[in-house]
Amino acid sequence: MSAVRRNRRVKVITVTGGKGGVGKSSVSLNLAAALCSLGKHVMLFDADLGLANIDVMLGLKVERNLGHVLRGECELADIIQTGPHGLRIVPASSGLKEMAQLSVDEHAGLIRAFSSLDEDIDFLIVDTAAGISDMVLSFARAAQDVLMVVCNEPTSVADAYAQMKVLQKDYGVQRFKIIANQVHSLEEGKQMFSKLLSVTTRFLDVTLELIACIPSDPNMRKAIKQRSCVYELYPQSPASIAFKALAVRALSWPVPEQAGGHLEFFVENLIRRPESGSSSSSMPLI
Repeated sequence: MSAVRRNRRVKVITVTGGKGGVGKSSVSLNLAAALCSLGKHVMLFDADLGLANIDVMLGLKVERNLGHVLRGECELADIIQTGPHGLRIVPASSGLKEMAQLSVDEHAGLIRAFSSLDEDIDFLIVDTAAGISDMVLSFARAAQDVLMVVCNEPTSVADAYAQMKVLQKDYGVQRFKIIANQVHSLEEGKQMFSKLLSVTTRFLDVTLELIACIPSDPNMRKAIKQRSCVYELYPQSPASIAFKALAVRALSWPVPEQAGGHLEFFVENLIRRPESGSSSSSMPLI
């Protein structure tokens, strides 16, 4: 059998952000753990290929990573780790410049490696690097849902806008789900979203949806120090409650009936060239 259980439709979600340090990996990890706790089979792909950190955040001992896979030293299935609540984790490399600058052939090799997986999963969550590198943009356009993590600070909002601008104008991505992270109140998150929305409405042809306001929670830092995720260590903390609500919401996101509802969509779209001007149906704003 090739590809990930082709008889099941896999929901592919890319978590990204225009700026580093906004908590993108924490969002990816805790959302994935929350989905697992709800009975879903989830795989988390650490797609920050040159500066991977999911394994570090969880204190996992990783002997082989994607670098070994691309060199032909092992199969992708050989490097997959198990995390909280049975989460399946694909670790990337850390501190290897060449991993952040893959050639076209290496990129295709990575996609072929995913095609050969034989894992029974419902969600594939892709935690990208920050910014607008070719790799980040490829993962974003290949997913069915793009989650943009933004903090309430001018540089984060500006960089999120810049990333969406490139994705919309060069790749035809028109729908973004916004996560207001590390906010001190729901109102703060909504105000930050309004600022972003006011700019994108004027200059971009995109639709934004505020899907979560993750509160600033000291338990997040405690969990990181303990090499775990807040959802596992402090399930009743404010952040964990928000992540569970986000996971429940993600369960309702439709999986398209066409090829876009399968992992093949992820596999095929990653190796296609950008196609500007593609359209997407609009979504209601909240």
